[in-house]
Amino acid sequence: MRLSPPLEPMLARSVSALPTGGRQAVFEQKTDGFRVVVFARPMPFLQSRRGAALAGAFPELARAAAGLGVEAVLDAELVVSGDGRLDFAALQQRSRRRGASAERAAAQQPAHLVVFDLLEIEGAVLLQEPLHRRRAALEELFAIHRLSAPWTLCPQTTDAEVARTWLDSAWGAVGVEGIMIKDPASRYRPGVRGWDKLRARTTTEAVIGAVTGTLRFPTSLLLGRFDAGGRLRMIGRTSPLHRAASSELGGVLRPAGRNHPWHGRRFSAGWHTSDPLVFQPVVPEFVAEIVADTAVDAGRYRHPVRYLRLRDDMTAQDIRR
Repeated sequence: MRLSPPLEPMLARSVSALPTGGRQAVFEQKTDGFRVVVFARPMPFLQSRRGAALAGAFPELARAAAGLGVEAVLDAELVVSGDGRLDFAALQQRSRRRGASAERAAAQQPAHLVVFDLLEIEGAVLLQEPLHRRRAALEELFAIHRLSAPWTLCPQTTDAEVARTWLDSAWGAVGVEGIMIKDPASRYRPGVRGWDKLRARTTTEAVIGAVTGTLRFPTSLLLGRFDAGGRLRMIGRTSPLHRAASSELGGVLRPAGRNHPWHGRRFSAGWHTSDPLVFQPVVPEFVAEIVADTAVDAGRYRHPVRYLRLRDDMTAQDIRR
């Protein structure tokens, strides 16, 4: 039977290192975008990871799917670029547009599909085929139909050293979040976390501007950096602090008064909620060393960062703007 939406995409679990011990694996670039299953048919359908229809927001991709030249179902990452890198904030803005507004956005900042899997071709369902055969069929599809923008074939390699270079911060600067690690013999299992995902991470510093929890035992930190005008800008929030770190920070952080730049400000508790975050401003005098990934939108880390330690050798003025 042919595949039809909604189709649960295969998922990945996070890992902290590349595989060792001679394990067979192929590696793919993980780009910063939306997961999308493309039903390329005369009446195309673009499905988000959670099953929502995306064709109305990305009419240029719907037209590309309808005009592919063959009926197929593809798994891909939907991306938008701007200023020399993939722009997740612009992608989010585009996803909310419809009708004439969506068409204008498509002309001004077109989207692309970074395709990494082929699930059906000309009525033949490939879910039970091993990944290396699905990849060969996908490469053949690109070659026969001479696919170009908005279609892009996801880079893939079996060389772990080549994959390791994709974790470099230079790749992160243009929107490559990390590496997908897959078994070349694996079937496509909808909804199953059968792949591995290794995020590119970097160590950096930020000013501690506020805490959640209590000042004596903070549960997480709100971090900032000063802009060119000397204003403290929120750049991210840490994951929950370990007990020893909480105790250490609670012994040195000082409550800030009404002159704190974040006094009266409202921050969201998360990317997917409008609930306000309850926090207490502190005097922005201490510097935290953190580990963060490369997903940054308008100067703010999209995912929680990990607190490492206080940098007693640095002041808030030492932090890059």
